[in-house]
Amino acid sequence: QYDHQLFLNTVVPPGGDAAVLRLKHPRTGEDTGRGLALTTDGNHRWCALDPRQGTALVVAEAVANLACVGARPLGLVNCLNFGNPEHPEVMWQLSEAIDGMAEACRVLDVPVVGGNVSLYNESRGANIDPSPVVGVVGRAERLERRPPTPVLVDGTDVVVLGAEPRNLDGSAWAWARGHGDGEPPALDLVAHTDLVVLVRDLVARGLVVAAHDGADGLGVALAEMAAAGGVGLELPEGLDHTWLFSESPSVVVVGVAPEHRDQVLAAASDSGVSARLLGTAGGDRLVAPGLVDLRVDDLTRAWRNLANKLSDIRSD
Repeated sequence: QYDHQLFLNTVVPPGGDAAVLRLKHPRTGEDTGRGLALTTDGNHRWCALDPRQGTALVVAEAVANLACVGARPLGLVNCLNFGNPEHPEVMWQLSEAIDGMAEACRVLDVPVVGGNVSLYNESRGANIDPSPVVGVVGRAERLERRPPTPVLVDGTDVVVLGAEPRNLDGSAWAWARGHGDGEPPALDLVAHTDLVVLVRDLVARGLVVAAHDGADGLGVALAEMAAAGGVGLELPEGLDHTWLFSESPSVVVVGVAPEHRDQVLAAASDSGVSARLLGTAGGDRLVAPGLVDLRVDDLTRAWRNLANKLSDIRSD
């Protein structure tokens, strides 16, 4: 937060998938040509359904966020926020969350270098949902250009990488409608590794101009990208609200210049990662036939107004 306000070493400011700083030599101050990427992530909804799986998903999301800016994870710190550990169910949640974090970190090759706990958290006499938060730092080996950001760029092809989720359990959509049961998104850590390695490689080769993970839902990711870029997109026929709002950290939306589309699709095929062309960014509407038809101006206004309301709430 401090560095980007002074325009010192910030390449990508906070607010995207991950912030990126120029990595300078600690003694000479010379630019090393590498970047330092940082992200923090948490999802109490996933962890309320299954603290072990939910925490593993949070780690996976953080690693995907780093991949979207071309960075490989170097280390993880955590803050484990839970209710009263004197209650057996809360101690079980804490134990399961730690095991889930450990499992994900082993497969994704992320050392845990520090952390802390915040326990005895209650709201109106009830224990809070298990809410572990992780912070992960990574390194981009070649910072030759500004990394991709979660923005739709006019004229680019929009491709979704990874297995598209089909489960609304634990999603913001479900919880907004009072559905708080079920199982969190599926997570295949080996397949997730293949995805993040692919995305890092595409970013390093300069083959994508935009990237955004789908941990909040593909529809939400596309809406955020449209609002940030002021550009619309018409999605293909046959999608449903489950496709729009199912959440998964193991899916990434990328924007690709037309001349690089075949290379990106070939790289995905070689990596064993599914890829689907969603359309070409352009126009002034975000359209999912039969589901959504929104003016980008209205979408952007709603997005900014919500951000302002949240800022007002924090200041109060």
